[in-house]
Amino acid sequence: MKSIRPTLLALAMLAAFPATLPAVAQTSNDEILKELRALRDKVNELEAKLKAAEAKPAAPAQAQWGMTPEQAAEFNRIAIKAESMQDSFTDQGFKGLVISGMIDPTYIWTQTRGGSFAFLNGFSGNGGDLSYPDDMFGYDNSYFGQAMLDIQKETEDGTKWRLTLAPQKNASSGYNVGSVIHEASVSIELTDNQTRLWLGQIPDWSGYEYIWAHQQSLITHNLLFDFSIPSFYTGAALDITRGKWWTRVFLGNMNASRYDRDNQAPVLAYRVDYSKGEFDGFGFAGVHGKSFNSRIDLFEVDGYYMRGDWTLQGQLGWGRLEDGAANGDASWVGVSGLVGYAFSPRLKGTLRADYVKNDKNGGGMFGSVPACDEDTGLCAADGRNGFGPKMVFDDTSATWGADPSGKGLNRYALSLGMSYLYGMNTTFKVEYRLDGANGDAFIGVNGNYRKTNHLFGTAVVVTF
Repeated sequence: MKSIRPTLLALAMLAAFPATLPAVAQTSNDEILKELRALRDKVNELEAKLKAAEAKPAAPAQAQWGMTPEQAAEFNRIAIKAESMQDSFTDQGFKGLVISGMIDPTYIWTQTRGGSFAFLNGFSGNGGDLSYPDDMFGYDNSYFGQAMLDIQKETEDGTKWRLTLAPQKNASSGYNVGSVIHEASVSIELTDNQTRLWLGQIPDWSGYEYIWAHQQSLITHNLLFDFSIPSFYTGAALDITRGKWWTRVFLGNMNASRYDRDNQAPVLAYRVDYSKGEFDGFGFAGVHGKSFNSRIDLFEVDGYYMRGDWTLQGQLGWGRLEDGAANGDASWVGVSGLVGYAFSPRLKGTLRADYVKNDKNGGGMFGSVPACDEDTGLCAADGRNGFGPKMVFDDTSATWGADPSGKGLNRYALSLGMSYLYGMNTTFKVEYRLDGANGDAFIGVNGNYRKTNHLFGTAVVVTF
């Protein structure tokens, strides 16, 4: 409106001094005055409207997204409350915290021992029977029938904490009686997030199978997993990731929380993985050092291919253990292969085959050392797991004893299983397994040995 006023003033001057402008002289004074009055009235009307608009109270600003003032106020209240809850969540240490769990009640039947539920029964002793300890570790009493709680936390500086609890059946159950700790570790950034220092109790990383029931299709584990690799380490590892390569190198105790009278030397352990692409990859792992004052060397290579409905996994392992066989040092070589096919998004079938050559020096493996009498020096096979010397029956004395030839047993296992995803967090499993050896190896409740043993298992796996 400010631009109107100078124009009005100019017109007024023209009206006041008409003789000074020739153009005005050609027009009658009455017509000019009439136009000026009309223009003046219009300007006055506009100025009045402007003053009225300025005097009127300002209306509330229109809320975004078409909300009413009340809705906008409620939105702001919720936003403030959410920010407060987030601050409280962070202050109480919940940021970066992940808690998960698993339980898998299992039923196992074997031809030699009959059927029973297996759940949290542990590996704590020999049951008073060296030929068949009822509560020892075995392929029919492996890492199933568990309850697990996993707690992970990552702090602002990139440090990762992990505590995994599993009563009775965890990595340390066979060596640290009564412990519920499966893993208790911390991973600290060094130069960057891809170069880390890993400290604490760390589960072994060998092979293609996992210890937890919800991470594999079958109920039991393969022979190499059960009898040729360590359970856990206590010490420090360097953890390095570079592109598709992931390397971990460890120095510390194997299967022990600390050095003691029977275990006074560290081991060197390592694992290297290569992710070739989206669907396949391979890795290798090894351990070299002493296990309870006996020299041990382990090495294995494993790989996988998973695409569409198909899953292919395999492992080749070699090892030797000082004084681990019936007649000297134990040595073995083994292979395990698995094929899985998804018949539907919920139903999957799995076939696994294992073979272990273990006949040198009367047989014996890292996870299955023959039971020998200290007085007589006579050894017997591990009648539960089928490793050690071949057993023969003496008709004269009507007793079983080790094969005089000193030959050990070679072992095989064939498993066929189905798994059905009943719900988002519930899986039903069933498995049939045939274990065998090239000689009498498995002892039954009647005290007689046989070459084969049949197993049937079923389990319900529930996670959160």
